[in-house]
Amino acid sequence: MKGYVNTDIGEVALTNDVIANYAGSAAVECFGIVGMAIVSVKDGISTLLGRENLRKGVEIAVDSKNEIRVRLHVIVAYGVNISTVCNNLIENVTYKVEEYTGLKVKKIAVYVEGVRVTE
Repeated sequence: MKGYVNTDIGEVALTNDVIANYAGSAAVECFGIVGMAIVSVKDGISTLLGRENLRKGVEIAVDSKNEIRVRLHVIVAYGVNISTVCNNLIENVTYKVEEYTGLKVKKIAVYVEGVRVTE
C-alpha cells in the first residue's frame, strides 16, 4: 500500500521504496549507527549495506489509516549504549520521515543485526 498526501492542488502518492530510502538515510546519520543491514535468511549472516542500498535494510508498511510502520535493521558501533542509540534512532527517523512525507509514523521497530568496531 502507498502513502497518500493531499495538497491544495491534488494528491501525492509515496511508494514504500521512497519512504524506505529516506528512512534509511535518516538512520545512518544517527550517532552510533554504522549502517543498515540485510540478513541472509539462508545463512543467518548480516551484511552491511552501501549507501545505494539503504532501503534494503528498511521495511515500510502503510496501513489503511495512512500511518507508517517502519522496521529498521541496523549495525551499531562497538562500545555505545545500544538502548540509547536505538531511542535516538527512533526519535530522529520518526521526526524526519514525518516532516518529509507529511504522514504519521505509527511505530518503529529496530533490529540490531550486528556490532562493528569503528575507527
